[in-house]
Amino acid sequence: MRLTPLMSAAFVLALSGTSFAQEWTEFASPEEHFTITFPGQPKVIETTWITQFGTILPARIYSGPEGSSRYSVTVVDYSPDERLLTERSRTLPALDLAIHDYGPGYWKTDVRSAVVYAASKYLEREAKMTLIMSSLADLVSGMLVQLTNSADQSRTYASIYMHENRLIITEATVPKGYPAPLIFEQSLGWLDADGRRVRYQFPYHNDPDVPKPTGRGR
Repeated sequence: MRLTPLMSAAFVLALSGTSFAQEWTEFASPEEHFTITFPGQPKVIETTWITQFGTILPARIYSGPEGSSRYSVTVVDYSPDERLLTERSRTLPALDLAIHDYGPGYWKTDVRSAVVYAASKYLEREAKMTLIMSSLADLVSGMLVQLTNSADQSRTYASIYMHENRLIITEATVPKGYPAPLIFEQSLGWLDADGRRVRYQFPYHNDPDVPKPTGRGR
């Protein structure tokens, strides 16, 4: 089913000439444990992300344009979530703990729901959601979201994953009538602690109560 769009992407590359191919490079972030094909060297912005339960977490946005298209990868570090939500639960009165989901252990729900919560944020945009489905990127579980933007009918393609307690959101917006950004979408991969590309032998789920997989291929 994926053969035809892949051939279309190759045809677009051929028509675009050498300059297009030279601009796209394999970008790797050993610190964030991911790699992706990006148009040139992305600009990096330090920012924050507010989780479903209101925790403020550190995040980075890697972004760059290619012609009229825009590409970005947002990385949110969920590692502090356990400590922050546990500390909050100790300071709240018992009544607040009964009303709000801030009790001890609720950080696990915050982590588990990170992908779905990130996907729900796209419902707030002035756009029509045309696709939402589960996905695997090198067997890391996640979701795909596609939108048609109301302002100019451009198309937004997003993929959302959790890996090593990091929320990874790739997003590409292309003008109306442009082909899907398959080179960007399908190149997302994962790196180990030594910065080497890995592919899991079994589906990977970033769940606090699921043991980390031991079988990984390179």
